[in-house]
Amino acid sequence: MPVLLRTALLLALLALYGASAHAADTQAVPFVMQMTVGDSDAQRRAFLQIAKVLEDIGPHKVKVEVVAYEGGIASLLADNSDTATLLAALAREGVRFKACRISMRSHGHTDADFPLEVEFVSAGAPEMIRLQMQGYRYWRP
Repeated sequence: MPVLLRTALLLALLALYGASAHAADTQAVPFVMQMTVGDSDAQRRAFLQIAKVLEDIGPHKVKVEVVAYEGGIASLLADNSDTATLLAALAREGVRFKACRISMRSHGHTDADFPLEVEFVSAGAPEMIRLQMQGYRYWRP
């Protein structure tokens, strides 16, 4: 094989390796936070933890989803004065919020009780397991 062709192939391989290594560095690591606590102060602290992680590590390096069920469903309510502003700000940073429909029904809530940023899932616990099966890391507030 001529030296010029060998050199061109080596440079092409190095460029491909560099591109794939860079892509791996920039891919966000996914985390799922289980929000089941009914304590409003604890819910607020959990949202503040997410904000701090995004600030320190960067919103492009971590991907966060919050799955709320049981008492944690209150953290996603539009009229929750402790978390509503934080929820909106975090959603703008790419954080996804999911409310469990079973918990919504058991607490007497409808879709209208939640801001537009909140998505709905049929059940919280299976959503937690599904996301972890997809490679999300569990984050406990």
